[in-house]
Amino acid sequence: MSVPRPAAVIVLAAGEGTRMKSKKPKVLHELCGLALLDHMLAAARGLEPDRLILVTGHAREQVEAHVAATSPDAQTVVQEVRRGTGHAVRTVLEKAGPIEGTILVTYGDTPLLRTETLAELLATHAREGNAVTVLTAEVPDPTGYGRIVRDAAGAVLRIVEEKDATPEERAIREMNSGVYAFDGVLLADAVKRVSTANAQGEEYLTDVLAILREDGHRVGAYVAADHAEVEGVNDRVQLAAARQVLNRRILERHMRDGVTVIDPASTWIDANVVLEPDVVIHPGTQLHGRTVVAEGAEIGPGSTLTDTVVGEEAVVRNAVCVSARIGPQAQVGPFAYLRPGTVLARKAKAGTFVEMKNAQVGEGTKVPHLTYAGDAVIGAGSNIGAATVFVNYDGVNKHKTVVGDHAFVGCDTMLVAPVTVGDGAYTAAGSVITDDVPPGAIGVARERQRNVGEWVLRRRAGTASAAAARRAIARQTEEAYQGEQAEEVDKAGAAEGAVPAEEQREK
Repeated sequence: MSVPRPAAVIVLAAGEGTRMKSKKPKVLHELCGLALLDHMLAAARGLEPDRLILVTGHAREQVEAHVAATSPDAQTVVQEVRRGTGHAVRTVLEKAGPIEGTILVTYGDTPLLRTETLAELLATHAREGNAVTVLTAEVPDPTGYGRIVRDAAGAVLRIVEEKDATPEERAIREMNSGVYAFDGVLLADAVKRVSTANAQGEEYLTDVLAILREDGHRVGAYVAADHAEVEGVNDRVQLAAARQVLNRRILERHMRDGVTVIDPASTWIDANVVLEPDVVIHPGTQLHGRTVVAEGAEIGPGSTLTDTVVGEEAVVRNAVCVSARIGPQAQVGPFAYLRPGTVLARKAKAGTFVEMKNAQVGEGTKVPHLTYAGDAVIGAGSNIGAATVFVNYDGVNKHKTVVGDHAFVGCDTMLVAPVTVGDGAYTAAGSVITDDVPPGAIGVARERQRNVGEWVLRRRAGTASAAAARRAIARQTEEAYQGEQAEEVDKAGAAEGAVPAEEQREK
């Protein structure tokens, strides 16, 4: 049986979420790169509902701003005074008008619910011709959840909240997920008759089931195969547990699609990350945001990539990359930091202890180690020597440095922007380059070395350095004296026709 499209999906997200102990609304806390609410809206959107309605309340300005930016297809309805889930649904129906067809009601803090599970709930609802069908699950510990009360034949009688349950009812392990498929017309009538005669003094949506049953309508249930799907997130402990479940799902999906994950226990991948076949992910790797890794690339170990694109067969080791583009067969790391705006062309290299920001590196160019390249454009086939600094900031403004094709920048060069090193040009090691270097020229900008004799003996007297220097000077003096004596003997022997001193020593 095909799954009918729901007339509406109502997502309840008006609660305060006090157990999170956070200034941020609970439904906006992140899980694998998306807010809790985003996961639920995505699952609901997969059903292709005619209307997607979100109920807001606490911190609604923050929630509505987030939804406007990420889910503009969702309509928001404000529950000004929060008087329970039944009141929230009644508010929607009063403000949005009557909705004919099936209405699915769910929550914004259940990020593990799959579209497939919601579709099975809708299919069961349609197949059995129910007025309402509740999504339930058998859980090891139902504490805190409403219990499903059935009759001897197994039919659903009602749902009882834990605070209102008897000891016998609290022993029931089948819990209410809070997710329902309703007949829209029957729901609109029944929700008006919900009482507040309960421990909380609220309008419980769960009471609608008993009302519909008393009216002679059929009440059904669909038991989820995995109870983890229907467990909500109420505090940081549950948030961490949900993150583990969702991350495992994501990893399994990628592995079944041809990605090698060496150590799933130490690998974290966000929901929107794209990995192509034959990618290898080494231990200790985190891939965040909208990172894309192309076929055959290797990431890790110990790498964190955020919103970064990695080309085919590139290798990224022990690196942090943020909003960077790494070309095919390029190499990054170990211990490299690529900041936003960095683009490495094919076979380019950003090596050990290299930091780049807003830098374009040409094909085959190597920046092997100990270099900062900020606001730089480097051509193809060039080599940047160790300890080179692209001096891009003058204290007020940033400036650009351009290095041409097949250029060679010597070790410990300071390129003081704005400056250009032309195609095929060199810079001498230790130079501070402040003027352009023409193509084919070598830029030399350093003083000639001047040694100040015995400076340490005078200015650092009493130190280990001074003692070592004094010993070395004494050895040099002794060796020089002995050399002079030998030379005098040779001269005297030569004058008398004697055997030279060297031969005498050999004999």
